Amino acid sequence: MKHRMHLAIIFAVVAMIGMVVFLALYLDEKRRVQETYRKQFVACLNHTSEALDSYLTADADYEFRYRNIVSNMSAADSFCFLLENLTQEQKIQVNELCTVFVKYPEQMQKKERLTACKEAVDDLAQNLDKGFEEAGQIVAEIDKMGK
Repeated sequence: MKHRMHLAIIFAVVAMIGMVVFLALYLDEKRRVQETYRKQFVACLNHTSEALDSYLTADADYEFRYRNIVSNMSAADSFCFLLENLTQEQKIQVNELCTVFVKYPEQMQKKERLTACKEAVDDLAQNLDKGFEEAGQIVAEIDKMGK
């Protein structure tokens, strides 16, 4: 009986150590995945910024360049929702910015608005809170009942 009790205690200790090790491995992997998502989010924002700059300095082929902006912003929006360190309001701001690019291209293709978007996207890529505020201002300026 005493031998079985010692064996049960040893088994319980080994099981607890195993659980702690697997928990630590899980948390480490979760952290690394979040870092990867963040890198991808920032990369997509940087591509969006480059596409905006390309659109602003271009002399022709605006439709292709605008589609490139929409594509990169959509990818950034997708990665945004995978990040755990952003609040729900911040995720919504990025989503709304992406949505206005898709739904209101006539309003978004104005040079002043695209310049403001570039500033907002650059601030978002640098993880600055003012980027979310700038994105919110851009979305608020859109006439959602118009073109």
